[in-house]
Amino acid sequence: MNFSNQKVLITGGASGIGRIMGEMALRKGASVLIIWDINEANIDDTVKAHSNYGKVKGYKVDVSDSSCVFDTYAKIKEEIGDVDILIQCAGIVTSNKSFDKNTISEMDRTMKINSIAPMYVASAMLSDMIARDHGHICTIASAAGTLSGPYMSIYTASKWAAIGWSDSVRIELYRAKSKVRVTTVAPYYINTGMFDGVSSKIFPILDPVKTSKKIIRAIEKNKDFAGIPFPFHFIRLCQGLLPVKFFDWFFGDVFGIYHAMDHFTGRK
Repeated sequence: MNFSNQKVLITGGASGIGRIMGEMALRKGASVLIIWDINEANIDDTVKAHSNYGKVKGYKVDVSDSSCVFDTYAKIKEEIGDVDILIQCAGIVTSNKSFDKNTISEMDRTMKINSIAPMYVASAMLSDMIARDHGHICTIASAAGTLSGPYMSIYTASKWAAIGWSDSVRIELYRAKSKVRVTTVAPYYINTGMFDGVSSKIFPILDPVKTSKKIIRAIEKNKDFAGIPFPFHFIRLCQGLLPVKFFDWFFGDVFGIYHAMDHFTGRK
């Protein structure tokens, strides 16, 4: 999918990699960048900054509210037109507590924003993409959606759900011989503030600019799935081949994956 002359919508587009990818999309020739975010101050700042590179429109949207999602998309269709490329970046992580210490509110909020919201947003736009036989949906999930870890069970569950849903939609479109494409992205921890305090022995915390470039490239190449960094796929292979206890010891303790959230603070 070429970004040139395409209308690009990014959820969570006023901060982190969403903001970075918005600038990249405009630099690649997007006809208009549409930012959805919950933080009005960040939206205003991002629209002002990105206007140097092209046309930008910002909307305050709670992606976990289906009425807000569908109403805002209807407004966009009237004001701007159909969306060509949807990049879903909105997401949260609430704590590094064990499952038994999570509140019902934390469970509901995490699942709604990380798992259900991407379905709401895609549902609003996919029918139009299918009718035009043109479009691309990219969902930013997480490596946590392929590898379990302690002290992030709700977040992990939400990302497993996001990956399963996104890849299932990809298969449906492929079997229907549609030209609408789906890319699912599973990055390791990214240094955007969302995972402040996370430590990693083996794999470095990802640089947000480099990671954003890889995601944009994955969309351009119509990749079905992008694990970042690529060596993380080696862990998934070992996960399928090694006995569970050995895997837990070697990758969880020796590699330190199961201790990454020990000193998590997150974005304040």
